Amino acid sequence: MEKTQEIEADNGEVKVETKALNDGSLCGYDSLHSLLSANLKPELFQEVSRVLLGLNCGRANDNIALPESAYAVSSECDFDLKAFCFHADKELLRAPRIVRVGLIQNSIALPTTASFLDQKRAIYQKLKPIIEAAGALGVNILCLQEAWMMPFAFCTREKRWCEFAEPVDGESTQFLQDFALKYNMVIISPILERDVNHGETIWNTAVIIGNHGNIVGKHRKNHIPRVGDFNESTYYIEGNTGHPVFETDYGKIAVNICYGRHHPLNWLAFGLNGAEIVFNPSATVGELSEPMWPIEARNAAIANSYFVGSINRVGTETFPNPFTSGDGKPQHADFGHFYGSSHFSAPDASCTPSLSRNRDGLLITDMDLNLCRQLKDKWGFRMTARYELYAELLAHYLKPDFEPQVISDPLLHKKSLCIAGTSKS
Repeated sequence: MEKTQEIEADNGEVKVETKALNDGSLCGYDSLHSLLSANLKPELFQEVSRVLLGLNCGRANDNIALPESAYAVSSECDFDLKAFCFHADKELLRAPRIVRVGLIQNSIALPTTASFLDQKRAIYQKLKPIIEAAGALGVNILCLQEAWMMPFAFCTREKRWCEFAEPVDGESTQFLQDFALKYNMVIISPILERDVNHGETIWNTAVIIGNHGNIVGKHRKNHIPRVGDFNESTYYIEGNTGHPVFETDYGKIAVNICYGRHHPLNWLAFGLNGAEIVFNPSATVGELSEPMWPIEARNAAIANSYFVGSINRVGTETFPNPFTSGDGKPQHADFGHFYGSSHFSAPDASCTPSLSRNRDGLLITDMDLNLCRQLKDKWGFRMTARYELYAELLAHYLKPDFEPQVISDPLLHKKSLCIAGTSKS
């Protein structure tokens, strides 16, 4: 990252000096929101925020007033803490269905050269006060980032990182079950799963822990990237759990793990199964995806009339052995910077400001799930969709003899023949 600074020279001229920043900040600011807030006049910032973040029920998202004790904990444990609220219109026949939802983003706790057991235990200790804070603040549903219990080592292609894999009911799940039971909180725990009943196969899996401490179910990542340093197919393949929606005490939830956010039909399938909140636990770096980050989840929330929680890890993880990824770039020992920026998107096109790009964080949002149906009624996307046409096209596309439905201008080829004839003469 770079930061510019104006410096007055001896001759009175102002020179612009650029300083490199390696802390993952955005020109010295921890988020785009804070950069704009600090550099725009209040009336300009308000208008820019309206365009960038949208309006919820005709107004900007409200901040939730949290107790000072919560901010004291976030300061002591050095994590970003933000809280917002999505409203819905008041209805005559339904009471509000307000749910408090939380997202946690974090960096790893120890260098990747430390022992694997020490790394995992250190992450547990790092997350414990953040999870405790979420529970104490009344969070009903909490989602952690992709493969939260380990470094995101899938760039290396080294199989030793498979030691972090664990069964669905393994150590990480047991660690979180205590918090779920203590705080009456549903927790989504994305882990590296080892399926002991099927030949020790490894999957990228989200475990759904119920608010009674029970395991509700699991979902395995549907789409596996093969782009840049994301060499994940070395470790696991596409999931086999479909598009499950988990009905909980606090609403119907689903998990679209990381790379699945690039696939519109993946988002659609969770919506067709009735999801009201879809979580997108991720691990992605700035050079590859940051321009897409605020767009894809927000578009999914709009198109499918549900809420989306987007979570990304934080920091730069350096590995012991340099690696390459067949893209012609020199060998290197890290993915790049995981830029955090976790946020919520609503079906009415509004979204919250993001958490920090370079700090651990807890984002809390109150959301009235009645907004989902209100937006379905308003836009009628389900009613006006042409699923029979899409189904017919997809059925033909899957056949070996598929031919695209392309209608060519009949004069197009004649023009080409005329040009060829002219060139010969």
